[in-house]
Amino acid sequence: MSAPSTPAPPSTPAPPLSPNGVRTPGPTATDPATGRLDWRLRFAVLSVIWGFSFLLIKVGTEAYAPFQVALGRVFFGALALLTVLLIRREPLPRGMRTWLHLSVAALLLNSAPFSLFAYAELSIPSSLAGICNATSPLWGMALSLVALSEDRPTRRRFAGLGLGFLGVLTVLGVWQGFAGVDAKGTALALLAALCYPIGWIYVRRTLASVPGSPTALTGAQLLVSTLQLAAISALFTSTPTSFPLWPTLSVIALGALGTGLALQMQYGLVTEIGPTTAQMVTYFIPVIATTAGVLLLDEQLHWNTPVGAAVVLAGAALTQIRRR
Repeated sequence: MSAPSTPAPPSTPAPPLSPNGVRTPGPTATDPATGRLDWRLRFAVLSVIWGFSFLLIKVGTEAYAPFQVALGRVFFGALALLTVLLIRREPLPRGMRTWLHLSVAALLLNSAPFSLFAYAELSIPSSLAGICNATSPLWGMALSLVALSEDRPTRRRFAGLGLGFLGVLTVLGVWQGFAGVDAKGTALALLAALCYPIGWIYVRRTLASVPGSPTALTGAQLLVSTLQLAAISALFTSTPTSFPLWPTLSVIALGALGTGLALQMQYGLVTEIGPTTAQMVTYFIPVIATTAGVLLLDEQLHWNTPVGAAVVLAGAALTQIRRR
């Protein structure tokens, strides 16, 4: 999924907040001071939205080319965030250098992975795409050990990487010679998952100190991604001749909810409960994606898929544990 521009990247272990930086949630369903839903309910809603994103991609590709699905996703996501900025009267970031960095971030975190996932789901189930997305923290840990000096290798992290990629091989059925798995589609989905940590590391190096709220930076990032994908779609796809209801609604929901509203919810969770807890939403996404694919799209589920997914998530969780 799309990554915020300023909070600590989910691909690397987030530093725990001080006790004064974490707000203790109350026992009620809403916060009487702000009127907001309890963070647990928002966490659950965010998990469902991002888990269903892979189903929405699958439905969208039934009528639109993958580049068009990705374009609609960033367009409606940008529209949602820019509307929030307009209501708040908050400006977009300024400075040519900032916008150049945002252009690279848009390519790595939005344009490339969104297009790759859409192309992947032309030939693989949405449930498998969701599981491939769960490998992002594993790729991120492997890259951060090289690219980020503050992330030192430990036995626990190496064990988590090994366990996670063993889970990937289990999902793909390595003992069967990967029979029944579309190699190209799976490779595209794994490449999409790899794009996220590369983008997060780039953002961490170039945009972490840029002034502006996460909403403003990410809204600008999605706006740039919209321009990128609009140009690519114009070159490589033909204009749709019809707009079927369900694929169109799926693309709109994918952008407005999965890329707009969901990011706003994640920002709030990071602020309220800290990045370490908020990033745990990553571990629920493949479970929901698999359930949605099986129940609503009649996708087949073999024993190695949930077992391998559980091993992937265990490995990813192990890489995120920090020694206190």
